[in-house]
Amino acid sequence: MPRLERIGRKLRACAAALWCGLRALSGDDAYERYRAHHAAHHPREPLLSRHAFCREAMQRKWGGVSRCC
Repeated sequence: MPRLERIGRKLRACAAALWCGLRALSGDDAYERYRAHHAAHHPREPLLSRHAFCREAMQRKWGGVSRCC
């Protein structure tokens, strides 16, 4: 295997890992993580649609008093 091809593969793998890390940090992969968790732990319960999942996540995040005073 030529050296440049090996370097290209390593760069693509690093870029893919970086992209996955950025998605995890930003919360962009939350629905995919929810689906994996749901399949592993709650297989008989109905799965939320992406829209319903996002709506519930926003409600959890912003739907209540979250201050001390």
